[in-house]
Order: sequence, then C-alpha cells, then structure tokens
Amino acid sequence: MSPDPSSDTGAEPSPDPSTGPSTGPSTGPSTGPNPEPSQPSSGLSWDRVYSFAGNIVAPATALSTLLFYFGYVSTRAQYLYFGLDVDTIGLSTQAFVMRSPQPLLVPLLVLFLLVAGGIAVSRWLGPRLTGHTGAALVLGTTIVGVGLLVLFAYPAIGRWTYYPLVTPVLLALGAGITAYVMGVRRGPVRLRVALWLTVAAAVFWTNATLAQWSGAGLGQEQASRLNELPRVVLDTRERLYLRNADVSEAVLQPEEGQTFRYRYRGLRLLVQNGDKMFLVPCTERVDPCPYHPGSATLVVRFSDSTRVQFLSP
Repeated sequence: MSPDPSSDTGAEPSPDPSTGPSTGPSTGPSTGPNPEPSQPSSGLSWDRVYSFAGNIVAPATALSTLLFYFGYVSTRAQYLYFGLDVDTIGLSTQAFVMRSPQPLLVPLLVLFLLVAGGIAVSRWLGPRLTGHTGAALVLGTTIVGVGLLVLFAYPAIGRWTYYPLVTPVLLALGAGITAYVMGVRRGPVRLRVALWLTVAAAVFWTNATLAQWSGAGLGQEQASRLNELPRVVLDTRERLYLRNADVSEAVLQPEEGQTFRYRYRGLRLLVQNGDKMFLVPCTERVDPCPYHPGSATLVVRFSDSTRVQFLSP
C-alpha cells in the first residue's frame, strides 16, 4: 500500500504564487514613461566660474591682498615725494592694510554708485534694447578698440599725465557695454566671462592709478604742513655735516659726563618705524615752515650715539 504524498512531512510545500516574487512581466497598470536622467550641462556656467575662482583664492585672502596692494601703492607715492623709498621704512603688512582705506574710500564709493546706476539703467533699458542690440554692440566694440589703440600707443603717449586713467576707463566701459549686450543676446558664456574679466582688470588698474595719485597728493599736502609734525631736537656725538640752511647746528659745551657734542634743531618727524626715525628739515625761523623739494631726508636710529627730544608742533 503506497503512502499518501500529502502525509509525507519531509516534502517541501509548494510556494504560494500570491506571496512569491514575480519573475514575469508586470501586468499592472502603467504609471507613465520613466523620466530620462538629466544630463550634466557641458557649457560654462557662472556657478562654475565662481567655484573655480573660489578654489584658487579664498575671498578673505584676496581682500587682504588687494588692501595691502593699494595701501602700498599709495604709501609709496606719498613718501617718494620726500625722496624716500617706502621699502626703506620697513612698514609691516598690517600697516599697509590700515593705510588702504584713505586711497580706496572715494573710488569705491563712486564704483558702487556706478554699479547701482548701471543696474537701474539696465532694468529700464533692457526691454527697449531688444531691437537695437546691434548698434549697442558696435558702440561697445568701438570703445574697446579705441582703448586697445591707446594701450598699444604707450611708447608715443605714455608720458601723458592722464594716460594711466583714460586707458583703463575706456577698456572697462567698452568691455562692460559689450558684455551686457552679449548677455541680452545670449552670447557665448566664455566670451562674456572674458569680457567681464577685462572689466575687472581695468577697474583694478583704475583704482591703482587713483591710489598712486592720492598718495602723491597726500605727500604734497603733508609737505605744505610740516609745522604740524612733531619737532625734533637731535644730539649727536659726531658732527653730521648737514648742508641744509633750515637745520641749525650748535656745539655743546664740554662738561663732566657729557658725551654729546652737537645739537641740531629745525627737524620734524616724518615717520617712525621701530628704531628708525625719518626726519625732514623745517626751519624754526618761519611759521609755517616751507618745504623745499629735493631736500634730503635724514635717517636716524635710536642708539647710544644719539639723544632725541620730541617737542609739540
């Protein structure tokens, strides 16, 4: 008598089709076509430009570098008026950064106002420029061409006083107009980026020129007000043989314990850094004392061979 297959406890139960995984094609209702995966843009976007620039130079580092540079340019022009190289003074990086707001304040204020005005004009001009982009593009490229012509004409007109200001202004204006029109016309991103980089370089050049002029003007103003600088009485052990009529020399009477032999008056403290003093001649016989361009600047160190007295202006 054969056993009943259903009573065999060793046999595996057949899987339930309702609970097992379905290996056949789905017969359920369709939910629509699957969306295609988004393809990464192969073009150059502004986000990529910002990210690339940020990876090269950190914003704080770039700002500190710019402040240092403009402070250095202004300070160099200021003390060059007195025949003094700023590197001789040995100012620190922090000192140059602290001096940068003076030459940058007015140019940055004007720049921000121009940017705000440009944004307002673009909102008003944008809809009206749609049919006239060709003329605006010709205008922008023409100004860029004139700027390039002036730039390459440096050997002939480089001594022109306003050359370092007019040239970058032309380049910035022409490149800015061209880049804006190219943006309205959806031009190539790479070309627009190159144009805006040209604008940035031209603005940098303009600010550097203004910083240099600001420093030179500050030096001239300081030279006209030497009477506002601290007076200095200098005692030395050896004769200095100064050939400036504004500086008076007196021989000190020899006394016991007196090691200083000469006393000099008619000096003003221009700048001091560490143990170095930079003195300019300023006669005490005339108030205010005039500065004579070409006068020598005296460098004196704090040491045992000098004795210095500072007096109020």
